[in-house]
Amino acid sequence: MSKISRVSRWEAIGLAVALSIAATTAADAATCVGNCGVLGANGVVTAPPIGGDYRYVVSNGPQGGGGLPGFAGTSGSTYTTDSFTAAAGDKLVFYFNYVTSDGAGFADFGWSALDTGGTSLTLFTARTTTSGNTVPGFALPGLAPGVVLTPASTPIIGGGPVWSPLGSNSGDCYSTGCGYTGWIMSEYTVANAGTYTLKFGTANWLDNAYQSGLAFAGLKIGDTPIDPPPTVPEPGTLALLGLGLAGLGLSRRRRID
Repeated sequence: MSKISRVSRWEAIGLAVALSIAATTAADAATCVGNCGVLGANGVVTAPPIGGDYRYVVSNGPQGGGGLPGFAGTSGSTYTTDSFTAAAGDKLVFYFNYVTSDGAGFADFGWSALDTGGTSLTLFTARTTTSGNTVPGFALPGLAPGVVLTPASTPIIGGGPVWSPLGSNSGDCYSTGCGYTGWIMSEYTVANAGTYTLKFGTANWLDNAYQSGLAFAGLKIGDTPIDPPPTVPEPGTLALLGLGLAGLGLSRRRRID
């Protein structure tokens, strides 16, 4: 085998990997402010009803992050999808699971909103009180008209929730109200055609201690996914990346030699 053919093969491997990485990056144009991630079944948060992995936001983000207009919170995180189009009558569907280590007096909160052209519709708010439902959240804005939750009853499943995104607060509980909701499905029928983004956020309240988080998955408008299905990077993918980079490096070295 000649030097030229060996170099071409390494170049092809490196280029294929590079193109694959570029395509993955371009497909996921969503933005995160603060602490966001992708995870599979972990602690009290099982795999979502549709299976696979889920995205999450956690309250230990920047100061002033993760809040709602008129209800800012202290620190938090917000995830915003790439823009998508919807026709009047399209169904917007997703699943969410609110998890909190903070309770009475300092109860954190989570939320989702549908935004277009400066208008924002609250699809859910989640926050605990000493008893009753977590959605809509205690003292938070109500849900937009037409939002349907399944199950409709959303009491907290109590106790110090074990979930790795909570960091050092995984398994902790401050006062009444700690726990998780389990997976809840949210459905909303879009009233007006337009271009939208979907936001998810969570924030601390009054302090920055005892974190909370929000897991979400299965984002669809009609039958079309809004975000590419999230996946946790696997060792094989990382190995392939290393092989591709090595191939590009070897190609350059052989040319110099």
